[in-house]
Amino acid sequence: MPNLAFVKRRQGVVLFAGLCVLAGILVAGTVAPAAIGAGLLSNQVSDSVDAISARLAAADLPLTTTVTDRDGTPIATLYAQYRLPVTAAGIATTMKAAIIAIEDRRFYTEGGVDLQGMLRAAVNDSAGGALQGASTITQQDVKNYLINVVDRTDPAAQQADREDSLARKLREAKMAVELNNTMSKDDILANYLNVVEFSGTVYGVGAAAKAYFGTTADKLTVPQAALLAGMVNNPTVYNPYTHPGKALQRRNLVIDDLVTNGSIPASYAATAKAAPLGLLPDGPVTPSGSCLGAAPDAGFFCAYAESYLVHAGFTADRLATGGYTVKTTLDPRVSQVTKDAVDTNVPTTQDGVANTFAVVQPGQDGHQVLAMVANRDYGTDPDRGETSTDIVADTSNEFGAGSSFKIFTSAAALVSGKAGLDTPLPNPDSQCFPGPDAHSSCYTVHNDGHYADPITLADGLATSPNVAFVGLESQVGMPAVLDMADKLGLRNTLATNDAGRTPDPESGNPQYSEPQSQYFRNLLSFTLGNSPVSPLEMANVSATLMSGGVWCPPNPILSVTDRNGNAVPVRQQACERVIPAGVADTLEAGLSKDTTSGTSAQAAHAAGWTRPDIGKTGTTQLSESVAFVGGVDDYAVSSMVFADGPHPREICPGTPVHLGSCGHGAFGGTVAAPPYFHAMSQLLAGVPDRPIPAPDPAYLAARS
Repeated sequence: MPNLAFVKRRQGVVLFAGLCVLAGILVAGTVAPAAIGAGLLSNQVSDSVDAISARLAAADLPLTTTVTDRDGTPIATLYAQYRLPVTAAGIATTMKAAIIAIEDRRFYTEGGVDLQGMLRAAVNDSAGGALQGASTITQQDVKNYLINVVDRTDPAAQQADREDSLARKLREAKMAVELNNTMSKDDILANYLNVVEFSGTVYGVGAAAKAYFGTTADKLTVPQAALLAGMVNNPTVYNPYTHPGKALQRRNLVIDDLVTNGSIPASYAATAKAAPLGLLPDGPVTPSGSCLGAAPDAGFFCAYAESYLVHAGFTADRLATGGYTVKTTLDPRVSQVTKDAVDTNVPTTQDGVANTFAVVQPGQDGHQVLAMVANRDYGTDPDRGETSTDIVADTSNEFGAGSSFKIFTSAAALVSGKAGLDTPLPNPDSQCFPGPDAHSSCYTVHNDGHYADPITLADGLATSPNVAFVGLESQVGMPAVLDMADKLGLRNTLATNDAGRTPDPESGNPQYSEPQSQYFRNLLSFTLGNSPVSPLEMANVSATLMSGGVWCPPNPILSVTDRNGNAVPVRQQACERVIPAGVADTLEAGLSKDTTSGTSAQAAHAAGWTRPDIGKTGTTQLSESVAFVGGVDDYAVSSMVFADGPHPREICPGTPVHLGSCGHGAFGGTVAAPPYFHAMSQLLAGVPDRPIPAPDPAYLAARS
């Protein structure tokens, strides 16, 4: 019995020799020059085939990436080409028969190329017309793999892959012969049906079956298979949603070819042709392909997870084509409860008012992000209250977090020894603080209300007088305060300019040309929190304190596995101790009065809130942004309500919260804190109270 591999190789040599003769006929039209032309073409083709074959071998089929919550439930599908690959056994016999009937009737008997067909095409082409097809399914597989996989991001290369030239045809044919020698016919057919485009972003028969009919490739009926097989010739012209008449005619032609090929009985053809197209309505029905298609409580989280992976070394294209499974840290219960809380506080349709809410789990080995929600949904329709900006992660709150920034001044004072928790701070109703040099005017600060003078740092954290903290900031020094803000968590925030964007050195205006870490070096207004800030990073500031002074990046990723189920490492910054544990404990103790006797106590009482927790509210000068930053148990949070429309105004409390000129604008305690009480009461129902750490005696009094 002859060796099958040897026979296939010998057939391949004979086939390619025949192709070269045909090439010569096309080149010159006479026998003698044909041999010369064929030889030259053969050398050129062989050289280019070797290079392309290497690229083919290195190119992975683009697959969809699935993003899930921590329980493994999908929250989004990312892709550049919507493809659900299937094996040969997973494709219905009807589909195989239909594609063979319309595209390549001699598929199972030819050797990768069809010399009979090419001879017929050669005769026609030699008459001066354009090169005709005669491409086998194997050749089409090569061509489609080049266009849709290898060169999918290179339009010029794709154009070359489609070039109507003899050299391209021969190169494609030689590669088809090689493919035929190394793969079974069934695998070649399956590979072709996995690669081919069916229209738009739908690629492969698995995705097409689901997108057009809501079924799987192994269950395709004769009419369904015939429709899909007819589309591959020209997915645009035969798109059944945009050109149903042409698609129907093409489908019925395939059914006739199935009869001719003996794949279905003639008696069944009329029934198959009478069947409606049977498409899913408003299709093809596919996932959105990005985080914009995530559930309302998961969109911002998904966008942050994608951005996090890009910063960790994944490219956006790699994520969209790698076939990964990305398991995130999103806790579905925490996410849904917090989403309900912000939607109750500020309805999604409320014009011009956003309410973001971020939850981070503290820990000295990592800070997992549990939820990132807003009353806005992540989307592209502003009329429905949607936004395509990640307002939870980005520095999109341009008005700031108000007096919650006093946390940084307090931490810097404790570390430097300039003040302790019990240290009395000068606190007149107003004070003018000297500028950084003799030529600067003084910075005048007023308290909003009446406070003790002096006031302890602990009481100041609860009641938030401005004068006491600007004075403390002046004493500690701006470099130390800004450095502390960076250490505790505002790393990306401080890298943006004072518009919340990437610094623009060309602007000439320090407000826009410098990062906030530089711009505020001589501006005492920093502690009043009137600059752009990331809500997520503010939640991570609380997580740093609740982790005993250990900062970790706010991490949204539990694991990434590749298309083969192998773990993929994700690079991230290491956790680091940024303040002594005693300082963290002392500052937590200092922040523990806010919900009992401080600025959010009234809202806490109204909500029936009695748990030990930490909190700091913030309100910007014109009440265009208010915040509550704190935490309880294993939840570090930030809740921020801010004007996010084109015409920002004062935020007014009420049902619902709204923009206006109310004269008694919102405060962090009255508007930003209620969603915190609402959500945490549900999440911690039945869970015993966890006490706040006691202050470290070493940080109760000033030491310098």
